Amino acid sequence: MSGRIVIGGSSGFMGRRLQEKYRAEGREVITISRSGADLTWDDQPGIDQAVDGAALVIGLAGKSVNCRYTPENRAEIFRSRLQTTATLSRAIAAAAQPPALWLNSSTATIYRHAEDRPMTESTGELGTGFSVEVAKAWEEALFADVLPRTRRVALRSTIVLGHGGVLGPLKNLARIGLGGAQHDGWWPISRARRAAGTAHRPGAKRGTQRFSWVHIDDVARIIDFVEQHPQLEGPINAASPNPVDNRTFMATVRRVLGARIGPPMPRWMLEIGAIGIRTETELILKSRWVLPETLTNAGFEFSYPTLEPALRESFDRERP
Repeated sequence: MSGRIVIGGSSGFMGRRLQEKYRAEGREVITISRSGADLTWDDQPGIDQAVDGAALVIGLAGKSVNCRYTPENRAEIFRSRLQTTATLSRAIAAAAQPPALWLNSSTATIYRHAEDRPMTESTGELGTGFSVEVAKAWEEALFADVLPRTRRVALRSTIVLGHGGVLGPLKNLARIGLGGAQHDGWWPISRARRAAGTAHRPGAKRGTQRFSWVHIDDVARIIDFVEQHPQLEGPINAASPNPVDNRTFMATVRRVLGARIGPPMPRWMLEIGAIGIRTETELILKSRWVLPETLTNAGFEFSYPTLEPALRESFDRERP
């Protein structure tokens, strides 16, 4: 593959990995971010010029959802996704030579809490609440404009494993004996959180919430695969074909790290901890059961289809 690649949201976990990959392959890469990139998001003329004649545009920008869902953070989570997506859409619409493919981040959180069956692109049911509304609005922004010469893909990513990302804090917790399964349960929900759609109601019992994941190297390979297969468009689940439950995930983390102790963590403890580190328990208690139906049917083969090898690579642990 060849041709210029424009990466919007280039400073994050995925953006850094893609820059490294494409530059190693000899492809021209132009980056867009709030700072430390070739272009900033308020430079529409510069973005227009970069996009015109590009082969691929990748949109990754958006404030991390790993925060407390205060009114200010909720507004910024929406704004950072919708405005940057609209900026890319305007650039593509104005291009004399628009890119063949625009692949934009989305999230598998768009699906409902699922303990009964897996969610696929064809049979998945969308959920409710703040996080789902963010995902829906993000995808609507991607497909809003008429762009007849550009194929569009919303990459519904599950939890991405790799060096850094979500595994950094988990590694530290496991090493001090706090790497046990995360148990849901009752917790008081305020009227304000109900109104904002940020309340997590008790769901799976004793760590049985499903954990869907994908290795960062496979996400990069999925993007290559989509670029090579022009029949693929619309929402695509970026998820390993072998999700696990929370108990299995945490037990595998402990085994890979050699952490022998890991008692279960009840919800009250998780809620207090989440307040302390300024995050939300929904990120670990919602049951995300997602399968990559579209990719599997198209013949994509994962480098990391099962969890333990993915964790070993992420933690730099060789198999004994």
